[in-house]
Amino acid sequence: MAGINILQIRKIITRNKQSEYIFTIIGLLSMLIGIITLLALIFDLISDGLPRLSWQFLTSFPGRKAEEAGILSAWVGTLLVMLVTALTAIPIGIASGIYLEEYAQKNWLSDLIEINVTNLAGVPSIIYGLLALGVFVYGFNLGQSILTAGFTLALLVLPVVIVATREALRAIPNSIREAAYASGASKWQMIWDHVLPYSAGTILTGIIVALARAIGETAPLITIGALTFIAFLPDPPIIGQFPYISFSWLLAPFTVLPIQMFDWVSRPQEDFQVNAAAAGVVLIAMTLAMNAVAIYFRYRLRKTIKW
Repeated sequence: MAGINILQIRKIITRNKQSEYIFTIIGLLSMLIGIITLLALIFDLISDGLPRLSWQFLTSFPGRKAEEAGILSAWVGTLLVMLVTALTAIPIGIASGIYLEEYAQKNWLSDLIEINVTNLAGVPSIIYGLLALGVFVYGFNLGQSILTAGFTLALLVLPVVIVATREALRAIPNSIREAAYASGASKWQMIWDHVLPYSAGTILTGIIVALARAIGETAPLITIGALTFIAFLPDPPIIGQFPYISFSWLLAPFTVLPIQMFDWVSRPQEDFQVNAAAAGVVLIAMTLAMNAVAIYFRYRLRKTIKW
């Protein structure tokens, strides 16, 4: 009987190993299909748009002639909108995640808030555009401005930052909190000096994902009235007169690279299609640069923690 049981156990183990091997192969093939498809699309985009890239293309405003049109107002607008988005969503999202995870009482209200925050992360982006149109454009009279666009995208990515922050804090062992309390630290000192440094890498990963989503959004910005043709730049944030800092650029009209690409793709001329591909290459480069900065800071933080 013992020999039969051992034989059956070996068969079960062999069958499980075969199933695991098949699942591994299927997962690997699925990943390769996605990666190869993405690389093919990026290669096609670069091969179409790279010949159009030039200093003149980066420093010229959009125009009626494709060979003379550029993306100056679009990439400047993208940078300014993303600046407002980051300055709004990151501190509010991290602070909200800290409160919900470390301070809020565990009851039905906090559970309800958690469910709603998680659900908001999957809401279509155009819903945020309609909300911003009613609240920021007409409610607060901010108009179709850079500030409105930044607030709109901040609302869009705020649930992602909150969820990422909560998951990062939740992954920290309670022994670290108990050790901080044992050394006489207050609750805020425990969070600021111990929990946040250990969770900063994961939080930055969530921020990278959130900002990467925001930089490519078009629907909510079109909803709030982003322009497809702008032949001027906003006022500079630094001026030559006291107080030397100006915030008038926040209320300036704007356009961004995804909207400029949408406008060019909708035109029948072949040259404008090439311009859209070139703008797509610039958008990918800006996204990679933004992610590279965040990854560098994440690496430095993790290296500091190891020491």
